[in-house]
Amino acid sequence: MTFDRVLVANRGEIALRVMRACRELDVKTVAVYSEADADAMHVAFADEAVCIGPAAPSLSYLNQSALLFAARATHAQAIHPGYGFLSENAQFAQRVQDMGMRFIGPAPDAIRTMGDKVAAKRAMLAAGVPCVPGPDTSLSDDTGETLAAARAIGFPVIVKAAGGGGGRGMRVVEREADLLDAVAVTREEARRAFGKPELYIEKFLQQPRHIEIQVLCDAHGTALWLGSRDCSMQRRHQKILEEAPAPGIDARQLKAVGERCVEACRRIDYRGAGTFEFLYENGEFFFIEMNTRLQVEHPVTEETAGIDIVKAQIRIAQGLPLGMTQEDVSCTGHAFECRINAEDPFTFLPSPGRVETWIAPGGQGIRVDSHMHAGARVAPYYDSMIGKIIARGKDRDEALAKMRVALDGLQVGGVKTNLPLHQALLRDAGFIAGGVDIHYLEKWLRQRSAT
Repeated sequence: MTFDRVLVANRGEIALRVMRACRELDVKTVAVYSEADADAMHVAFADEAVCIGPAAPSLSYLNQSALLFAARATHAQAIHPGYGFLSENAQFAQRVQDMGMRFIGPAPDAIRTMGDKVAAKRAMLAAGVPCVPGPDTSLSDDTGETLAAARAIGFPVIVKAAGGGGGRGMRVVEREADLLDAVAVTREEARRAFGKPELYIEKFLQQPRHIEIQVLCDAHGTALWLGSRDCSMQRRHQKILEEAPAPGIDARQLKAVGERCVEACRRIDYRGAGTFEFLYENGEFFFIEMNTRLQVEHPVTEETAGIDIVKAQIRIAQGLPLGMTQEDVSCTGHAFECRINAEDPFTFLPSPGRVETWIAPGGQGIRVDSHMHAGARVAPYYDSMIGKIIARGKDRDEALAKMRVALDGLQVGGVKTNLPLHQALLRDAGFIAGGVDIHYLEKWLRQRSAT
């Protein structure tokens, strides 16, 4: 099915990113917007725009009926969900499909399988993908079985919601005496947050890195992996800074894991873009989940692999072949991405308001993905990210140097941003050395506040 009009069911920088890719492919775009986003850049950039409701996400960007009505009214033949909001909602993907449109993403069944962490783990084990030690079944209500499972793994363990994500619905348990209370609290949290109380249990790794493998799969049997990303610089499970490739990991080991990932994709007939997330500790990979959507950090892979992932998503949805093999994928150089958020750089309190000044950096190897401009408003209803600065160099040192210069050139006035945090991190000796674990940033922040 070819199409020439796509509704972008999102806002901000990712809506613009998708629209630019569509325009390069000569595909018209339909923007949707809430009342709070009436003057947003993505609205002006699109070929057509439709207001879908009030500011609250539940009444606009998460309102499936409003989005589908807008698509039908504007004769859109496909919907791109971006990331966040409904991008991993199997019900929405099914409704799009049932209306005779294309959902620019994987099939609903693949979203369901990989959205359930227990089912995903089972599928990965079948494909030979290394997983975190622990059973591939949900925890039962039998307390004896729960205790036995934890003892078999060995403490500390982590209790997780099977339908969770975004750092919610998980608890680390250091001692057996605390296990049953943690299970009860996490089960209720999962029921409230995700609508399903199922939990699973795994070994808690002490000092892992967060490593990702990007994949692209078409409907003609081609499944590719596009190198690695390191997303270990996190606070409360939320990524702040990413890079590609992951430093200090043997290329042969990465290749072996990448091949297992694409084999898993073939087994579940996966189509579109996706990301396998791993914890990496003591030289070993452990699968934790798969994101069945475009990632915020996809630009660092685009810059090193030389592949436009969004355009590939659109072509795959049209039924076209990727037109390349794994041998054609050659990842070169190094890239960093800094997420620029409208928030206090060290307390992390949001800073909504009017952007008085916005001067973006430039230069060779610098990319800015943003929906900001002088006079734009940062609304309090949505995620605080206002842009991403991406820097590419021939190697990690050059990419770091370029990013430092780019951050020094970024000027934002009227709202607070986390720019000073990024500037400090890029001059931190531990980060410069490469290979920090997922707890590094939080330890760094505690040390900083203590001085």
